[in-house]
Amino acid sequence: MARKRKRARIVVVGSANVDLTTFSDRMPRPGETIFGSRFDLGFGGKGANQAVAASLCGARVHMVARVGDDLFGPATIENLEERGVGTREVKTVKGVGSGVAPIFVDPSGQNRILVVKGANDSLTPQAVERASPLLKRADLIVLQLEIPLETVYYTIRFARKNDLRVILNPAPAAPLSLEQLSGVTYLIPNETEAESISLKSVTTLEDALESARELVARGFPRVVLTLGERGAILAGADGAQHFPALKVETVDTTGAGDAFIGSFAAFLGEGIPEREAVARANLYAALSTSAVGTQKSFVSRKRFEREWEARISTAGSAGSASVAPLP
Repeated sequence: MARKRKRARIVVVGSANVDLTTFSDRMPRPGETIFGSRFDLGFGGKGANQAVAASLCGARVHMVARVGDDLFGPATIENLEERGVGTREVKTVKGVGSGVAPIFVDPSGQNRILVVKGANDSLTPQAVERASPLLKRADLIVLQLEIPLETVYYTIRFARKNDLRVILNPAPAAPLSLEQLSGVTYLIPNETEAESISLKSVTTLEDALESARELVARGFPRVVLTLGERGAILAGADGAQHFPALKVETVDTTGAGDAFIGSFAAFLGEGIPEREAVARANLYAALSTSAVGTQKSFVSRKRFEREWEARISTAGSAGSASVAPLP
């Protein structure tokens, strides 16, 4: 019988968008019009995605966010509430449209995303300060870069001042001040974002290891570099470890990184050891790629635990199932 763990408290300071996903056999050339094979409308935004993933994994989650006063705004708030995310700090900005993300998916499941930030750009440091009672009770604060950088930096300073743990997903890649990022507990980039910060190319697994080491050397205590179908690397002053990806039938990779981060926050926040939390997040992210969309593809904790137990029993242990040492 599994031991009962505490319920994690997670606050996500971030974006909420509407995803407009188009599937096609190829991308159109400049000036060309082609027919897509399918269209899907869903709720997204890196912040909202990560909040929903954490909530589905059992965490008590709140968002600090902004939506527009268009038809997408109320629907976004309603969607978050239906998925168990607290919205008292999700406010509507008058005269501004909600954030949207047109997404193009090719036959292999790979995606290309264009984000229009809209009301997300109205999330100011003052909004974070107003939400301070909520933030101070969090086990983890989760941040991304689809909101103003000044708000990201302010939240990190707030967390450092109040001795709170922070996960930063530096996505989408943008020029960053390393000095302003002092206080981030976990930096979780993908290959492109890691390259942007470490200034080291990430093509091979060895490249990824070197990039993760460089990020640790630049002052980040813990780095989790997500590698898509190659899994993830966990690095710190004590060394680095590779967590191979877990095999599933991939349909759409959109939102897999957000599934990883939200689930990792939930697992870590409830007291699961760090290495196991990474291994679990690896599986949760993989499961999200077996269905279309972002939040709609995220699985419940019950479904996840069934898959986790099945894979552990097959491999013999969580470690041997999902961790490989690196030199």
